[in-house]
Amino acid sequence: MNELDEEAAEVMRRAECLHDRNAVEAAYGRIARQINSDMAGGDVIVLCVMNGGLVPAGMLLPRLEFLLRVDYLHASRYRERTHGDALHWKVEPSQALAGKDLLVIDDILDEGYTLDAILAFCHDQGPASVRAAVLVEKLHDRGVHPAVDYIGLQVPDRYVFGCGMDYKGFWRNAPGIYAVVD
Repeated sequence: MNELDEEAAEVMRRAECLHDRNAVEAAYGRIARQINSDMAGGDVIVLCVMNGGLVPAGMLLPRLEFLLRVDYLHASRYRERTHGDALHWKVEPSQALAGKDLLVIDDILDEGYTLDAILAFCHDQGPASVRAAVLVEKLHDRGVHPAVDYIGLQVPDRYVFGCGMDYKGFWRNAPGIYAVVD
């Protein structure tokens, strides 16, 4: 193990579980029921926001009971660090978004700058509609807080990881939502 591996292992050993696997599963169920009610019958493209949205999208997609297509995009402010800076676009969606009903799935709504830029990009493509789903909303009064249609869980203003969210690139695979303990 290198130093960063050891740090990440220690962070998990000391972490506080804010929402366990059962709470996360229940949140996915609630979000999926709402999306099924709102978006069934549309010409839907689901956009997974990489890398954090991978787990939430993977958990939500099998619960969506309507015809849809999947694409992804990759924009980041964190790049495996614990703080963000300027938005960096890595990959734009490969499908034409004009006239489609878009569902953007991400892991967390923190300050909202990344998601706000992604939603603005989506709106600029001329879709029929744009909706956003996040597994977690962090409770604080910083940032831009774009409108999110579907929110699974809320967490306090702490550094969290698990279910797609990472700690320096690690623990996206953790089955619950954990907070770093200083």
